[in-house]
Amino acid sequence: MNGPVVVGVDGSPSALEAVDAAAQEAQLRDAELRVVHAFLWPGLHAPPGSSPLGPPTGALYETVERIVVEALERARSRAAGLHVSHAVIAGEAVAALQAQSRTAQLIVVGHRGSGGFAELLLGSTAVQLSAHSDCPVMIARGRPAPTGPVLVAVDGSPQGQPAIAFAFLEAALRGTELVALHAWSTRSDHGEHALGRRVDMADPGGDVDHLRQQEERELTEALANHRKQHPGVTVRPRLVRGRTRPVLIDASADAQLMVVGARGHGGFAGLLLGSVSQATLHHAHCPVTVVRANP
Repeated sequence: MNGPVVVGVDGSPSALEAVDAAAQEAQLRDAELRVVHAFLWPGLHAPPGSSPLGPPTGALYETVERIVVEALERARSRAAGLHVSHAVIAGEAVAALQAQSRTAQLIVVGHRGSGGFAELLLGSTAVQLSAHSDCPVMIARGRPAPTGPVLVAVDGSPQGQPAIAFAFLEAALRGTELVALHAWSTRSDHGEHALGRRVDMADPGGDVDHLRQQEERELTEALANHRKQHPGVTVRPRLVRGRTRPVLIDASADAQLMVVGARGHGGFAGLLLGSVSQATLHHAHCPVTVVRANP
């Protein structure tokens, strides 16, 4: 694992929670933690050659300094000995984080904020960051269960494999078990999209037991190679018949981290574009990490 763990900060309580999560991740990975604050001038242009923050006694300078210093102190208090750096960027927040993601191994942001990161989960910027980041994106939210498992949504698609790999790594780093959840349904189950692929085309009059066995095999096959690479990780496969949204949200209540793929087929095909993904990001009981395939 190379590159820093990057956390976006804006002075909000949610951003400070993100700093906590990012500090933990950096410590687990023995990586640098980089605190990033991005800001936009309110329709003004700095004179050529001047600092984008204005004079050292200016209000903007003082505000940015306060935000960054608070985040740095928070990070160092959470992880002794952690190497912490920072960057202040004049520009749009998501663009700044996307640029940082080219060399980072993980981006961490809060679920709410103010200023540069205020819209991360409130509009198109959330889609942009998770869809275009070159590394996984963690949204710090909820109350993670300290001794709970890492929860990964398994969809059986090739595009979902990076998310599974990331989840195995997280479970190994955290020294906890991995719950691999695969939900499925039939046409009679409200035509619901299952985790990763649509199974509502199944004939409701057919052999449901046979379909369940097929889904179980798919779950087993999706985990096989990762089990070999991480023999020390205890894996608990969970095959759940039910609607995707409540299944994910309910399962997150006992987890310390949930991992999902950014693209798949069926329910996760447009993870950050549809109602299921939006509900997960807004209502999960623990942090959520989105992992893109082939970033």
